[in-house]
Amino acid sequence: EDIKEIVKYAQDRHITIVPEIDVPGHSMAAIAAYPWLSCTKDPNTKVNPGTKFSEWYGNGKFKMLLDNTLNPSDEKVYEFLDKVFGELATLFPGQYIHMGGDECYHGYWEKDPGCQALMKKEKLKNTEELQSYFVKRVGKIIEKKGKKMIGWDEIMDGGLAPNAAVMSWRSIEKGVEAAKQKHPAVMTPTKHCYIDYMQGDVATEIRIYSTLRLKASYDWDPVPAGVDSTYILGGQGNLWTEQVPTPRHAEYMTWPRGWALAEVYWSPKAKKNWDDFAKRTEQHFSRADVAEVNYATTVFDPVIKLQKNGSGKIVADLSTEITGLDIHYTTDNTFPDRFSAKYTAPVELPDGTDMLRIVTYRNGKPMGKLITLKADDLEKRAKK
Repeated sequence: EDIKEIVKYAQDRHITIVPEIDVPGHSMAAIAAYPWLSCTKDPNTKVNPGTKFSEWYGNGKFKMLLDNTLNPSDEKVYEFLDKVFGELATLFPGQYIHMGGDECYHGYWEKDPGCQALMKKEKLKNTEELQSYFVKRVGKIIEKKGKKMIGWDEIMDGGLAPNAAVMSWRSIEKGVEAAKQKHPAVMTPTKHCYIDYMQGDVATEIRIYSTLRLKASYDWDPVPAGVDSTYILGGQGNLWTEQVPTPRHAEYMTWPRGWALAEVYWSPKAKKNWDDFAKRTEQHFSRADVAEVNYATTVFDPVIKLQKNGSGKIVADLSTEITGLDIHYTTDNTFPDRFSAKYTAPVELPDGTDMLRIVTYRNGKPMGKLITLKADDLEKRAKK
């Protein structure tokens, strides 16, 4: 009944909800309820937020310390999914059902006798092809329910299922590849569309593993040259909420980057102009204030790059996303204002600098947040 209410609410506003059940990875909740869905069949599997359940190695590789992956060699898994997707199909009137397919760890499959036997029987060369086997079977289940399947771009690995649509998140190139194979694609690459990333300097933001500034959300083309636009369904901004504890913070993360993505997806390319958009964004800040909607003002904050020169001294290279801002800074532990040193060129920090403080002004009025970097922060950043 809750889902029916949400679907009706969306329909009244001309919005179609696309439900996602993420399989075969990201399935710990299902496995906690039904341990037999996994290869390990561990009856002690629990959904316990905050526990260390994986290791990420920073190169796209990772290892799951707990088995959160469905067993592609067990026919009961497909019977279970038939029931799940069957119920979804009756509740959501849209044409697409999203089956996930991303970040699936294959380590438990590689050790499982049933998976190895299936790979031998089906002449599958590797576990990527085993996942493709799983995805194609899920695709058939979804099609039998009268729906079309869409999945994250990992469903392309090992061979793309017939009639599947691809949600391209790892890169723009994956969406291009799907379109060239005449499969519909949704463009949502991390470098432009992941609005769960920090949007300003890490010194002022809740620490996430990457940064996406407003200009990067605006400065890209979801339909690159040489791609048949009929296969680009559109795009999406992604706000994953592991570190978004309140609706107010969800608003802070969404705006103004959501406005940038709306213009990327809904406006003609010839009409796009960053400086004009920046001015309209400030007008939207005033509208958001009236509506009591939260938003981030990080577009006014300086962009800070630190590196060491040939003499081993730290050099600060400062810039701003939008024009018309003055950058003022101090290195003597005082708080900068419009009378402090004005940045005009890269600055070599004096020996013994304990604190670099930076702020932006426009027409004598402070605009961005005060950013403070301590000596150890300066040293760490300069070494990167």
